[in-house]
Amino acid sequence: MCDDVAKTRFEDMRILITGGAGFLGSWLADVLIRLDAEVTSLDNLSTGVLTNIDHLTESSRFRLIQSDVESYRPDSEKYDLILHLASRPSPEDYQTYPVETMTANSIGTLNMLELSRRHDSVLLYTSTSEVYGDPEIIPTPETYWGMVNPVGTRSPYDESKRFGEALCKAYEAQHGLDVRIARIFNTYGPRLRAEGQYGRVISRFILQALKAEPITVYGDGSQTRSFAYVTDVIRGLLLMLTSKCRGEIINLGNQHETPILELAEKIRKMVQESPRIAFHPIRPDDPKRRCPDVSKAKTILGWEPKVALDDGLKRTMSWFTDRVQP
Repeated sequence: MCDDVAKTRFEDMRILITGGAGFLGSWLADVLIRLDAEVTSLDNLSTGVLTNIDHLTESSRFRLIQSDVESYRPDSEKYDLILHLASRPSPEDYQTYPVETMTANSIGTLNMLELSRRHDSVLLYTSTSEVYGDPEIIPTPETYWGMVNPVGTRSPYDESKRFGEALCKAYEAQHGLDVRIARIFNTYGPRLRAEGQYGRVISRFILQALKAEPITVYGDGSQTRSFAYVTDVIRGLLLMLTSKCRGEIINLGNQHETPILELAEKIRKMVQESPRIAFHPIRPDDPKRRCPDVSKAKTILGWEPKVALDDGLKRTMSWFTDRVQP
């Protein structure tokens, strides 16, 4: 991941990562510390976990602040870059905590934008493919406005992310702020949480397979997602910080579309005793297809995913196998 950016690009820069103990946030902290940045990780640990960043605590270039993104008010801290990742991305989680999800993506985003405005910091906002809802255009370009149910079960996440994007662009227009928006598609890899309401589809399938439990597929499994390995997405985010993409909105994801049932079959074949697949009623407003158009990322960033799904699944399965007791 470090090889795709200039070694001195982040040297001695002061960087704030909200959601810094989470899946993507902890990976970013890892890379930026290696690139000699000074990293502050802001996380209330609602979904982030300390084991993701324990290995960084001995570094003089790293510190953790346990706080909500909505209430963080630094007295004199000035950051060169603010990477705003704090959110609840798991459907079961944000449907259990809809208010907390919406305030992190609205009030929390406002708070980070104000901090950026006061210190003229660059702000990278991690949005989501969920802003497209159930898209009518596949592959989906950044110009597509989306087809979203504004009051559905997924709306606490979808709509608050859409609002966060609009707020970023409003600060850009009114205050001249340097904002960059990444629309991230399904991402997986080591450190992805699997347990309970935090689990997402790949980590949930892997955990069920390792425990010889039925793999739960909602609907008939024909709905598709496009899965990008974590190192590819982190490379894309770093390139968004180092490239000339001020004000840009860029899709980051894998352009290969995979049916959920095919994913379940791949994972069940990776364990010694292949568990059965259990079908459940499809969840409300579950998008039928999800696949990004990444031509903009290729043109502006020179970026495209490198890790094939089968390779990424092997790496992820290996990581979970070392940590999960059957």
